[in-house]
Amino acid sequence: MNSGILLVDKPQGMTSHDVVARVRRLAGTRKVGHAGTLDPMATGLLLIGVESSTRLLHHLVGLDKEYLATVRLGWGTTTDDAEGEPIDPAAPADAVAAVSREQVLERMSQLTGVIEQVPSAVSAVKVDGKRAYQRVREGEAVELAARTVTVSAFDLLDVRPGDGWLDLDVRVACSSGTYVRALARDLGAALGVGGHLTALRRTRIGRFDVAEAGALEGLDAAAARLAPADAARRALPAVAIDADAVRDLRHGKRIDPPADAADLAAGVPAAAIGPGDVLVAIVERRGPQLKVVTGFPAEEGA
Repeated sequence: MNSGILLVDKPQGMTSHDVVARVRRLAGTRKVGHAGTLDPMATGLLLIGVESSTRLLHHLVGLDKEYLATVRLGWGTTTDDAEGEPIDPAAPADAVAAVSREQVLERMSQLTGVIEQVPSAVSAVKVDGKRAYQRVREGEAVELAARTVTVSAFDLLDVRPGDGWLDLDVRVACSSGTYVRALARDLGAALGVGGHLTALRRTRIGRFDVAEAGALEGLDAAAARLAPADAARRALPAVAIDADAVRDLRHGKRIDPPADAADLAAGVPAAAIGPGDVLVAIVERRGPQLKVVTGFPAEEGA
């Protein structure tokens, strides 16, 4: 299979590594990776790089994300989602029933914008070189530092009362590195009744939408492949270069920026796309010229 990016709709119960392993078999290559994990309980969009497009994944990881989720108010859990053990005591049923829609909206607004968020203890954040969730599984108590994230939208879509709980269907648009589980935890804590995540579906990564994704079962990896140049355009500014510039970049030389890249700021990565719609390299301005930061083999660039 040629190089490219696959948009996969991950099913529930599989890890991101499981999906990569399946695609390796489907594509017939070991050179497969993903651009950002999804928890096993979560479903939705996973970006998979095949062959030399695995080099493009680094530039896709930091894209903003969008999710549909269900937050259950009434108690917290050890993992901030439905897979963890409940944290006792649960909030009294009358306290949960007394939570109003207006209160929920007010607290959600306080978790919107640029906020300081403490990731869940079972997150993939590394602590002294080891993932936090690995330390938790080994019985360690893990305390993670808060990090700055941006929640650009935290919308309430529906409220569904249950027996001792209140389910909130929400939409979250956020920066990379934001934990929706932590939003559920913090919303429940702010309302005084505890909260955790019961469902999560990633619907968008940057300009990639889950509506374009294929189901993993029966996936035709070759047919579902998004060409490297198409994928790069969605994530980065695009710079059209001629055959001479293609040759120079592939020989490690710097090039003068073409007219459409005259205002490219220093340090901003851009996709250099040559004749035939071939992704040649990811480049950055260094002084007056463009320099390769990630190159792509000629035979796999189309």
